[in-house]
Amino acid sequence: MMQLPTPTPDRTGLNQPRSAGLSGVGDAFGRAVLSQLHPKMLFALLLPFLLMMVGALVVLFVALGPLTEWLDQQLSATTPLLVAAQWLQSMGLFSLAAVKAWLLPLLVAAVLLPLTGILGLAVAAVFVMPIVVRHVSRHHYSDLQLAGQHAFVVSLWNALWVSVLFMLGWILTLPFWLFPPLGLLVSLLWWTFAFSRMMRLDAIVDHASTAERTELIARHSTGFWVIGLVCALLNLLPPAWVFLPVFSGLVYTHFGLAALRRLRQERPALT
Repeated sequence: MMQLPTPTPDRTGLNQPRSAGLSGVGDAFGRAVLSQLHPKMLFALLLPFLLMMVGALVVLFVALGPLTEWLDQQLSATTPLLVAAQWLQSMGLFSLAAVKAWLLPLLVAAVLLPLTGILGLAVAAVFVMPIVVRHVSRHHYSDLQLAGQHAFVVSLWNALWVSVLFMLGWILTLPFWLFPPLGLLVSLLWWTFAFSRMMRLDAIVDHASTAERTELIARHSTGFWVIGLVCALLNLLPPAWVFLPVFSGLVYTHFGLAALRRLRQERPALT
């Protein structure tokens, strides 16, 4: 017979549920790979990808012209760039127009690609995660009762504020890309934030009560952030953009629901 983990006392003398730690993270990734191979989950890959493509086309149609014009004006008024362009031109290398010709597309891509990426992640969180959670819970966590309330509203609000904060932070930290190592690190930090803060809630919002969500997020914060970091690293590879919105949801769902199961199993020991 499988024995439940023995609760460990905290400083207040109360027993607290034990975290699975990084082993739980590895187990969640392993289970997510198997779940991703299910035909229903393979089909689920199409929805966020298609919606992200539609959103990208809309963003390009609406924002490409104004954004390019605004960036062109900013570059033309940037003193360090003007000085560098004059120096390059004096060396017979590049003029300001030539510099802007290759710099402008890079800046536009640096703004619009993350925008479409966070749009795809938000769509997956609000509309695809319920499909993912139902599939995973039905096959692996059918013993867990639903205790969440207003799940759609909570998920939508969470996706909105995370997306807005991500985009504001991304735009404000664009200057770090002038120093390549810092730009890459900032990118990883922002995507880790986006995956962790968006997906961890959607993984448990249907099953966990408000009190349980608060406890799970506090207790397993390290695990949630590690999963987000791994997903952010995968996000550096363009092919991963196709499957990552759904796959990250599978990982967070396995991790979150397994943690909720342990919490409820250990609850009698807390009373």
